[in-house]
Amino acid sequence: MMMKAILTKELCHLIQGSSKSGEESTDSGSAVNTLSNTPGSPTDHRQPPPPQMDTAGGIDSPRISGSHSHPAAAKAKPAQEKTLRRLAQNREAARKSRLRKKAYVLQLESSRIRLAQMEQDLQRARSQGLFLGGGGAASGSINSGGAIFDMEYSRWLDNDHRHMCELRTAFQAHLSDGDLRVIVEGYIAHYDEVFLLKGAAAKSDVFHLITGMWTTPAERCFLWMGGFRPSDLIKMLIPQLDPLTEQQFMGICSLQHSSQQAEEALSQGLEQLQQSLVDTIANGSVNDNMQHMAIALGKLANLEGFVRQADNLRQQTLQQLHRLLTVRQAARCFLVIGDYYGRLRALSSLWASRPRESMIVAADDNSCQTTTDLQMVHSSQNHFSNF
Repeated sequence: MMMKAILTKELCHLIQGSSKSGEESTDSGSAVNTLSNTPGSPTDHRQPPPPQMDTAGGIDSPRISGSHSHPAAAKAKPAQEKTLRRLAQNREAARKSRLRKKAYVLQLESSRIRLAQMEQDLQRARSQGLFLGGGGAASGSINSGGAIFDMEYSRWLDNDHRHMCELRTAFQAHLSDGDLRVIVEGYIAHYDEVFLLKGAAAKSDVFHLITGMWTTPAERCFLWMGGFRPSDLIKMLIPQLDPLTEQQFMGICSLQHSSQQAEEALSQGLEQLQQSLVDTIANGSVNDNMQHMAIALGKLANLEGFVRQADNLRQQTLQQLHRLLTVRQAARCFLVIGDYYGRLRALSSLWASRPRESMIVAADDNSCQTTTDLQMVHSSQNHFSNF
């Protein structure tokens, strides 16, 4: 019994101890929870507040001073440069447009003047009973090939005036060498076109071409085998192209010398052909007249070859001048050539439209002057008769 009471007492003590430990554990857990929920405690793990929305509806990002100023300036600088470059391009395009408009107005004005001159020449030719442009008889008959060439050459002259205005405007506007080179090469191609036209005309009517009936009277005075003499053209150009380097001057002089040699060879060949024609026609008889005419016609066919070789020499001379000179010198060279032949054509128009009353007075004065000149020449020949 005594043992049973002791065991019962110990059991009661054990039960009381376990209940106290459970309460302590419960109290400690509540204390931990209380500490974890205390504001400012080191174990505070609250979530950060959500980002606020600005008035525009976007997320208000954190602002860092100076983070947007430098990128904005860097973006604005290229945009400003692009705008300035576009404005410069627009100004250049407007300037070129004004130059083209000015050249077009000059072309229209020159075409109007040329048309008025052609009408005056036509009226004058009709009043004299002649046909304009053929150089034929009063009946006005002209070879179809020569007539076609006259029309094509008239169109080429109109284009030549347009090219001249464009080249002059570009030269005076001080364009870049690249832009000016394009215009100069276009002018070279323009001259190549007239040589093609002359080659076709030489096949159909070489006499019309070699006699120069397609040119003005003043131009015919300086005609050589249906065109200009290259050595004389170079001689006229050298004083107009100063300053030239020593290498350029030597090259142009060499070109002039070689051109003169080729001209002499062609002239001698043409003289031999003419003498051969004279012999063939003069030695013909009544019985074999047709045979001699056939031989003469075969020799006349060689005239086309002489005209082609002369045009080839002229074309090569212009191309060699283009290679020897700079771009601006070449532009000036072709301007001088165009002005020279333009003045010759103007001189012919002035000569044809001069008053008839003054022609009689001028003819009397010229006859007196010619008589005096002949007397001076005769006296000078007497002085040198011993030689």
